[in-house]
Amino acid sequence: MKKRFQQSDFWCDFKCAHGWQKVSCGDVNILVRTFKKAFISFSLAYIPLAPEKNEGEDDGSYIARVGELSSKIKGLLPKNTLCLRYDLPLDFSTCEERDSFVKNLPLLSKSRKVNIKKNKVDIQPPDSTFLDLSKSEEDLLASMKNKWRYNVRYAAKHEVQVRAVTADSLDFEKDLDSFYELYKTTASRDGIGLHPKSYYKDLLERGAESEKSEGEEKTKITLYIASHEGEDLAAIITLFNSSEAIYLYGCSGNNKRNLMPAYLVQWTAIKDAKAFGSRIYDFYGMPPTDDENHPMHGLYLFKTGFGGAHVHRPGSFDIPLSSMYSFYTLAENARAFWHKKIMKKIRGR
Repeated sequence: MKKRFQQSDFWCDFKCAHGWQKVSCGDVNILVRTFKKAFISFSLAYIPLAPEKNEGEDDGSYIARVGELSSKIKGLLPKNTLCLRYDLPLDFSTCEERDSFVKNLPLLSKSRKVNIKKNKVDIQPPDSTFLDLSKSEEDLLASMKNKWRYNVRYAAKHEVQVRAVTADSLDFEKDLDSFYELYKTTASRDGIGLHPKSYYKDLLERGAESEKSEGEEKTKITLYIASHEGEDLAAIITLFNSSEAIYLYGCSGNNKRNLMPAYLVQWTAIKDAKAFGSRIYDFYGMPPTDDENHPMHGLYLFKTGFGGAHVHRPGSFDIPLSSMYSFYTLAENARAFWHKKIMKKIRGR
């Protein structure tokens, strides 16, 4: 079974260049982060999208296996580690199936003697939509909503240009600067966080090196920029490997939005992902349902309009390892409430 990209050595090594440490237990990669301030020191261990559920395996057996894996991992971690945090790679086709799993987990884990708790703060986006790239381009276009198909063609007709940029491109530094300015505009407009520019530069540079590597799973990182008459309007960063293509980051400016550059830039990436050989295109994060009152309802409409299948994961789960775990989660929940509720209301979102 193919690893999710979050479990790949490429991605874990990239995260290790930005504050994490990698520990391996069999074929599972664990990311460990240590925090130190004054006399306080503690670590967190994070297992992104692993272990996979075996075909035909029931939920109880799966949770028991998570418990067994946790016992093995524990001995590899710093002594001050507060918890093991899993993003379980369970893909449900409906919210109801996902919610049923979460609801039944306490009884299930108790019967298997696994102390696993649902965390209120999810690390990986639990909801997404996947495009099946085994379809022809004609079928992919046909599966879009009519307005989305129209917008793709409208942007092309009105001479919106999309260029694919890698770290080996001639104007890489200039294009990276343009991307980052667009991202700052988006962050200010939508109230989202962003990494330093060096983070995205490193990711693109590692992608260029991976493409040149011999005898390894190649990971392609591309920056797509849509422009019109020399003005950059929208951009995305994607990750392609043999099993999946991921829309990692996206941004847009405030000018010429009527030219629909975001639609054409996505369609260009989708076509390239198909040509690369990826099996699916993952839009990577959206609201769980078509709720008009959700602050990110527009994002839901944009991503689902391309015609993919909805995927709902149960989110993050913790196996506590320290008596200090409860104090940490209280602080973590308070921080999440402040940023997701209070600050968004202050900003009028």
